[in-house]
Amino acid sequence: MSGWPQFVRRVPTAIIAFVPMVFLGLFFFYPVLTILASSLTQGWGGFADIFQSSRARGALWFTAWQATASTALTLILALPSAAVIARTDGRTGAWFKALVTVPFVLPTIVVGGAFKELFEGMNSTFGLPNLNHTAIAVIIAHSFFNFAVVARTVGVFWSGLDHQLEEQARTLGSNSRQVFWRVTWPRLKPAILAAAAITFLFSFTSFGVVLVLGGLRQATIETEIYRHAIIRGDMTSSATLALIQVVAVLVLVLVNSTLERRTSVTTRMIRSPITPLRPRTKAGITCFTLVFLGTPLFVMIERSLSFGGGYGLQNYRALFDKVPQLPTTAMSALGNSLTYAAIATVVALTVGIICAMAIVTRRKLVSRFFDLGAMLPLGVSAVTVGFGILIALDEAPFDWRTRWWIVPIAHALVAVPFVVRSVVPMLRRIHPSLREAAALLGASPSRIRRQIDVPLIARGIAIAGGFAFAISLGEFGATSFLPRRADTLTAPQAVFRLLGTPGDLLRGQAMALSVVLAVAVAATVITSEMLSFNTANRSRRKSPIGS
Repeated sequence: MSGWPQFVRRVPTAIIAFVPMVFLGLFFFYPVLTILASSLTQGWGGFADIFQSSRARGALWFTAWQATASTALTLILALPSAAVIARTDGRTGAWFKALVTVPFVLPTIVVGGAFKELFEGMNSTFGLPNLNHTAIAVIIAHSFFNFAVVARTVGVFWSGLDHQLEEQARTLGSNSRQVFWRVTWPRLKPAILAAAAITFLFSFTSFGVVLVLGGLRQATIETEIYRHAIIRGDMTSSATLALIQVVAVLVLVLVNSTLERRTSVTTRMIRSPITPLRPRTKAGITCFTLVFLGTPLFVMIERSLSFGGGYGLQNYRALFDKVPQLPTTAMSALGNSLTYAAIATVVALTVGIICAMAIVTRRKLVSRFFDLGAMLPLGVSAVTVGFGILIALDEAPFDWRTRWWIVPIAHALVAVPFVVRSVVPMLRRIHPSLREAAALLGASPSRIRRQIDVPLIARGIAIAGGFAFAISLGEFGATSFLPRRADTLTAPQAVFRLLGTPGDLLRGQAMALSVVLAVAVAATVITSEMLSFNTANRSRRKSPIGS
């Protein structure tokens, strides 16, 4: 009977760990497996047909090489900003990180529309080639979208390094360039490779940007899944492409997980300061970052104010009016998005935090299981996820496809991987001695998590909550397959319908709604950064160990 109390204490932990398994199994794995099983009716012949099709081979090739080019360009453009993030503390650093992050959480439809207006404006104003419907347009937009992935991942890792080796190298006579390439660069490689892997993954599975900027000529696996399933009704080819994508994503997730483990930096009692950048260098990097990330947004704002040869707020006032292209007003769609985002954030935080704790504290096999399970929704086609929910959850006992709450559930599925990736590094930076001391004093594992882990990861939770809310506001791919009633229409769906209808008036309204969405996303990200900054300050005052 001596083991009975210990068993009783472990029951709540087992029940809690069961929550993400049920959620992911019911709303992700079951729909995806259902659509694949119901569509692969030709067996291996479906793969033969795909590889015999010149268009399908072209889509596979374009998906791979544009993702590689997008990753390389993003690294080149964002690494200097990572150096600034690593050296900027306090509110200034929090503001800079928030501004860098805003493009990443913008709706992909908004990003595509902003660059479309930018390229058309450059063509009409300066006579430059119109890059719309070219691979260059897609690659530049992906670099804009993934800029924050590289800048934040590498910058945070860089700031957490012990910089005594650099100081010793300078003492021995090495100049700044030699110190960087011989000492700093080798130590940054794990973070750079991890950022490159996730950037490649996002570019590989991009949908909205390619749909708007690539046109019919620049097809990827994502757009081909959409074209085969929705336009042609060819479910077999769509499922075959989806299966190819899932296998590729699984490999990428494994690579990213391995690289992310190498970037963990435990807390230090004493940390030597990093060498500051020259003021001119720092100013130049900051100006480039603001220009590169701000120009498409400025063009979007300018276009939203343009009306009848002048400027005014007419496009914004029109958002309150009902137009034939939408089942409700654009502002009602925005209200739906805000409601869904609040619900999706609560669900994503609950599931994501449980998964993150299991990844860090459980045995290796269990840790890998939760890691892969939580990350797969990030890479699998949002189109496949949405269509899978529509097909799988359409009969008893899971006849839920017409329920309004299925929309925030789909949004939470997309947000869970971001919550996990925000919280796991924070958990791994908690010094093991803190948990060991608590265990020696008789604290149970659940009490250790509640009183040690959660307070120390509060900053990561604040950032993850902001990300989840912003991601839900901008989710488009999965939502486009869910109920299209007036009470379920979201703002990104409204933007897409307005952009797809000819006419300057409707395009102006689309840009106005895009600006409103961008402002909401920016406010969410900046608020989460400020909250995380205040939380970190309180943690430093209460604990001698910085994180």
